[in-house]
Amino acid sequence: MCTVVMRRSADRPVEVLAVRDELISRDFDVPGRWWPQFPDVVGGRDHVAGGTWCATRVGTGVTSLVLNRYHERPAAPGAPSRGALPLLGAVHGADWVSHARLTGMAGFVLVLATPDRLTTWVFDGDRLTETEHPEGTHVLTSGGPEDRKADRWQETFAAAAFPHGWRSLVQGRPPAEDPSALVVRHERDGQVYGTVFAEIIDARPGRLRLEYSRRPWAGVPWDAAAFGQAADPGQ
Repeated sequence: MCTVVMRRSADRPVEVLAVRDELISRDFDVPGRWWPQFPDVVGGRDHVAGGTWCATRVGTGVTSLVLNRYHERPAAPGAPSRGALPLLGAVHGADWVSHARLTGMAGFVLVLATPDRLTTWVFDGDRLTETEHPEGTHVLTSGGPEDRKADRWQETFAAAAFPHGWRSLVQGRPPAEDPSALVVRHERDGQVYGTVFAEIIDARPGRLRLEYSRRPWAGVPWDAAAFGQAADPGQ
């Protein structure tokens, strides 16, 4: 994940747009209930490590997302994948740290949106720093050059309606090499890296509605999916 836009207010559920940038050759499944050990969790599934970039626990309405920080220390050999973190966040909430093994893991930002709080944890390879965010619209990125996205887009998203206005800001903009663009495409170490997925998340306790696209810049309707609470929400 490379860009997350969230709006938190006292009288509405947290509003979320998540844009995933990744190697275009790295395959994945669209959001679903892919993890039998977590039957109430919905998220897209990465084919390489089996984890996810974004997960929601339907029964509680909690959504957790991870943004990889490539400009900091890379992972040590044998370190766990960061794709497990959104699953832990969705299931355990703010106590996810007690269930994670961070030693050797590469840098990341973990975002946790509950019905009444928006919290992030930044891990630089050594330290984990927690921040609770106030009401308002927030643009979160992987850091480094991409932080320019917040300067460029925060006021625009704050003024736009959710979900249609937010989706329109992604559609109709072809992939660009500019790190401040919402939709990107460039080469890194001889491989093509770009925007491969975007989703709008409307999560409320007991009900999840998603709109998503593998080509979010294209001027075509996004797919839609709705999920209710699983039969065994205690998992």
